[in-house]
Amino acid sequence: MKVAVLGAAGQLGRATVSYWAREHDVTPLTRGEVDLIDYPALEGALAAVGPALIVNCAAYTNVDGAEDDPMTAIGVNALAVRSMAAVAARVGAVLVHYSTDFVFDGTATEPYTEASAPRPQSVYAASKLLGEWLASGAARHYVLRVESLFGGVYARSSVDRIVDLLRKGEEAPVFVDRVVSPSYVEDVVAASAALVRTEAPAGLYHCVNSGYATWLELGQEIARQLGKSGTARLRATKVADVAMKARRPQYCALSNAKLRAAGVEMPDWRDALRRHLESSGASGVGR
Repeated sequence: MKVAVLGAAGQLGRATVSYWAREHDVTPLTRGEVDLIDYPALEGALAAVGPALIVNCAAYTNVDGAEDDPMTAIGVNALAVRSMAAVAARVGAVLVHYSTDFVFDGTATEPYTEASAPRPQSVYAASKLLGEWLASGAARHYVLRVESLFGGVYARSSVDRIVDLLRKGEEAPVFVDRVVSPSYVEDVVAASAALVRTEAPAGLYHCVNSGYATWLELGQEIARQLGKSGTARLRATKVADVAMKARRPQYCALSNAKLRAAGVEMPDWRDALRRHLESSGASGVGR
């Protein structure tokens, strides 16, 4: 099977390329190889591959920057997805597209489901929601909402930064009032592949590890698994105390019950964190 991966140089993209390349013919497409907002060029590059599967890991993720540059955010996160969906429709390919928890306003008190009404609070969030809608231009499409990604070879996420700071004995600022469902890239990629392989019903899924935590609780678990519970320097911070141009949703726990009903079980985020730390040689538990 021919697979085209957009955003192949990023954290999720690299893990996706590595996974599918084990058994399939994968064409990785990076920003340097195709300009996502040159839509004719994008469609031409994809058509040249002739893929049976298109996986879009590319995104404009500068949340504050999107407030000043909405056209780029919309161009990458939405209009480029329309082009991908158009190609997928023409060649009969499956389209996998990733979205975000930011499509919600963060005022909930229990995990959001796919049926929860989105209420984006920023340009970035609105552009990602528009991308979700445009992905449906492909008959077989999977829109997977992920959040707080961590792991993989190209580890630059907030979780990975906390791990690095605590390993170095440095202070790590963490939100005490922002709740998330962390997503381990290896589990996200495997779950995405399972949906494709089993020909699960097309549509929207929350693809996160099971459970949720505040960033402070997440930091405390990282410290515990690193064997640094007694020495970790975690600075509890409130969202309102940090100057940010774009509004961040505070309660962003996502339910993955629909994914489980499709036959894809996501491990608890603590187990995912353990596997990530063990694979990177960082785990200190039991040492």
